[in-house]
Amino acid sequence: MHGDPANGSSLLDDARALWGEVRGLSHDRFQLAALEAQQAGVSLVNMVMAGVLVAGLLCGAWMGLLAATVLGLVENGVMVRSAILFAVVLNLLLALVFCRVIHRKSRYLQFPATLHSLQPMSPGHRDTEKP
Repeated sequence: MHGDPANGSSLLDDARALWGEVRGLSHDRFQLAALEAQQAGVSLVNMVMAGVLVAGLLCGAWMGLLAATVLGLVENGVMVRSAILFAVVLNLLLALVFCRVIHRKSRYLQFPATLHSLQPMSPGHRDTEKP
């Protein structure tokens, strides 16, 4: 507080300044939340797209496994079966890659920067900040 406590205009000025600071801080927090909501939306879309690809690849792997079994029984030929099993393994590897993408993108759905900004500052950290 600056000025004489008996002076009402000084108190009013201090209250206005405090209100301006509170509005500025809340605006920054809401802006951060909006940016993280946008990032979370993009991550969710990426996860859904990767999930659809994983489902398609797993269906392809299942059909390939069935095709390999049928060809193995019908022809008893190693070359055709080996080629189909290679395709199955490739599909499964691609499914694992997309599962990793989903896992990596899921961390953005937790609003990490907003949660960090809402945590109280430690006393040692407050002393090192410039006014």
